[in-house]
Amino acid sequence: MFHDRLGCSSISFRHLPLTEALATMAGLGFEEIDLGALPGVCDHVPFELTDADIADVAARVADSGLRVRSVNGDIGDLNATPDGAGLASRAAHLDRLLALTCTVGAKALVLPCGALSPEPVTGLDEDLDRVAQQLAAAAERAAAVGVGLWTESLHYYRLCGTLDRALALADRLEGTRVRHVVDLSHVVASGSRPEDAIAALAGRIAHVHLRDAMPGNINLSIGNGSVDFAGALAALREARFDGHFSLELEAHDLTHGERPAAAAKAASFITDLI
Repeated sequence: MFHDRLGCSSISFRHLPLTEALATMAGLGFEEIDLGALPGVCDHVPFELTDADIADVAARVADSGLRVRSVNGDIGDLNATPDGAGLASRAAHLDRLLALTCTVGAKALVLPCGALSPEPVTGLDEDLDRVAQQLAAAAERAAAVGVGLWTESLHYYRLCGTLDRALALADRLEGTRVRHVVDLSHVVASGSRPEDAIAALAGRIAHVHLRDAMPGNINLSIGNGSVDFAGALAALREARFDGHFSLELEAHDLTHGERPAAAAKAASFITDLI
């Protein structure tokens, strides 16, 4: 029904329990999803993951018939400097998320580009160094279990909330196993052009998140903002991007009841552009 490179993030239906969210996406005609595992954003995956939790989530996904492209998770503020116990807890959480990623058959785990604040903990260069080191180390652990490690390197609300900062982080990650997720809504909300972000990251983009936005606002449904989706997809073709796309419709201009129809409409629109 929709393009086979286009999926839907479970974050789009975060208001529903996991089983209902999966059934809704499958019922709309999606075959592929991103699985949200972001504490405070999407509770489809328990924060304190046990082996039983991982098995339960994987069983629910399997029952839905959907395939998982990526798990969108968080292991804490990578520009912070926790004590020994905090580091051990972070490492254990990473291992649990990687186990989930493997068990659901996803290609990669996605981690953020730093804390939910534009203010550095120590200093911008030091914080970017620390985030890059943590992501690179996580990517090595991911590779050891056969999955990738991606980062949403421009996130409007996080440390790397501008294109300049995102590219500074990307420069630090050059030569590592980490690849990049481009979210068009975060690029536009930050005041930048998707074409510029795509050109700068060409060859390093693993995945693309789709949602509409305008400067200062990432939470708009597709068609209600200023994102030039046709121009962005043309730029991705120019950059020889061959990865997948995911609708991440965490939009504040929709009621919960409007979300399924809006997701289907957006998927048809993007399918035509792909």
